[in-house]
Amino acid sequence: MTMLTPEDRTARGLATEAEVTARTANEPSTLLEESWRDFVYAEVWSRPGLPRRPRFLVAIATAVTCNFEDSRIDDFVRGALVGKHISLAELREAALHLAVYAGWGNGGRLDRSVSRVAAELGLPPAEVPPIRAEAWDPEVRSRNGHNEFDKVMTFPPGPPNTPYLEGINNFVFGEMWCRRGLDEASRRWITLVGVCESGAEIPIRSHIHAAMASGNCQPEEMLEFVLQYGTHAGWPKASRMQMVILEMIEKVKKGLPWHG
Repeated sequence: MTMLTPEDRTARGLATEAEVTARTANEPSTLLEESWRDFVYAEVWSRPGLPRRPRFLVAIATAVTCNFEDSRIDDFVRGALVGKHISLAELREAALHLAVYAGWGNGGRLDRSVSRVAAELGLPPAEVPPIRAEAWDPEVRSRNGHNEFDKVMTFPPGPPNTPYLEGINNFVFGEMWCRRGLDEASRRWITLVGVCESGAEIPIRSHIHAAMASGNCQPEEMLEFVLQYGTHAGWPKASRMQMVILEMIEKVKKGLPWHG
């Protein structure tokens, strides 16, 4: 991280906060608020290793799942929209995607934030296609889910022989991942936050591996993701991700699967 004079660090932090939140930066009045300005904004958000779009996706998803106050979620949503890093339609898709990986309650928190900020900015409603516009053959839905899983996860799924696995095959991959209103790489960043927050071993390891094996996320970006995630979720959670990412970088480099 680049060392700056205290004056330059403060100036960079205030300027970056104003850009990221699309509002006038707040002058800190507590030590914690100073750390937002002098570290989170001045040092983390200004790093070049991860573009702004994925930083916004990670920050938004983590702010929601870590129960940040609504105003902080709104700040990131506003900054993403005003800076044209993520469109309103894409944020609606992001709320649906987050619902799958962090629960519909968290997806709803993001959806409501998007509605508040869209109203604040006077934006017209986003045009997004419905989940399913017309009836279709259940076998086609299942086959689509199987194929999408194989592409996204970079390995074939097992048979959907329980209600939970049917839900994964038929909705998560058969309908949601198939939607083209949000690109696959963006879905990866939201997914990574969701699985990291879950603490579940298999999803963490398999999705981190797939993010890189698919080519959607580069190893250097994944290492930056850990820092961005850590500032919002905390260093202990991020340390776990750091270890798994380092392991999976080597596995992907050698062409090995995520397990074994």
